[in-house]
Amino acid sequence: MNESLSQRIKRLRNACGLSQAQLAEACGWKSQSRVGNYEAGTREPTLADISAMAAALGVDPSQLLLDTPAPSAASTTPLSAADMVREMLAKKGTALSSQARERLLAAAEEPATGNLLAEVDSGTRLVGDEVWVAHYDIRAAMGGGQVPHDYPEMLQDVRVSPKRLREMGVSFTEHYHLKLVTGWGQSMAPTIKHRDPLLVDMSIREFVGDGIYLFSHHDMLYIKRLQRKGRDHFKMISDNTHHPVEDIRVDDTYIQARVLLVWNAHLV
Repeated sequence: MNESLSQRIKRLRNACGLSQAQLAEACGWKSQSRVGNYEAGTREPTLADISAMAAALGVDPSQLLLDTPAPSAASTTPLSAADMVREMLAKKGTALSSQARERLLAAAEEPATGNLLAEVDSGTRLVGDEVWVAHYDIRAAMGGGQVPHDYPEMLQDVRVSPKRLREMGVSFTEHYHLKLVTGWGQSMAPTIKHRDPLLVDMSIREFVGDGIYLFSHHDMLYIKRLQRKGRDHFKMISDNTHHPVEDIRVDDTYIQARVLLVWNAHLV
């Protein structure tokens, strides 16, 4: 049976006979809300928090992160976040550049007190119908395309109200499919400027009508408008008129998400 990370946390906590408050205390956290958010799937734990929960639950971190069988009795020392990342890279990171591998290891070796996510989480509670939306650095390019990270780095997450989003006209099915990505480049200006945060729906993996999509094409990642052109092609459109429209093949285009909202900031 395939379990989500939130389900594994809850199952292992119950197996240990711990309440959410007891697990939070064992991890050195001030409030049980962090555990509650992780088990509800409203936010994603950092590697440091996964290691802390694994140690408190007496399991290997890989059992939480990767849904793997319990390790042998000979392996009793909990893995650090850095060790966990090294294992992941050894198994699935062969396609990454050396620079990307070093960046992932450096992030995992940072102390938990210096982790932005941990700092944000420590004293922040959800209000009303607010949920956490994770912010991923996939450097979605709005120009000539950029190579996507095989292991996106989570920068920070934000609190949003699904009700308020819908009142603003944002249409989505489930809030846990919403993510934030950052656009790079000026080819979609003025609609999307360089480094604007974008709210995307990761559940949309196929063309559902004209709009702005996050997609890969020839191993490069783009944020562009897509329009259907006949049966076999899309028109890839940049809002910046200095960038010409391109025709791309449907079977070479892999949609990753649809852009729902742009967080624009304008100097006045």
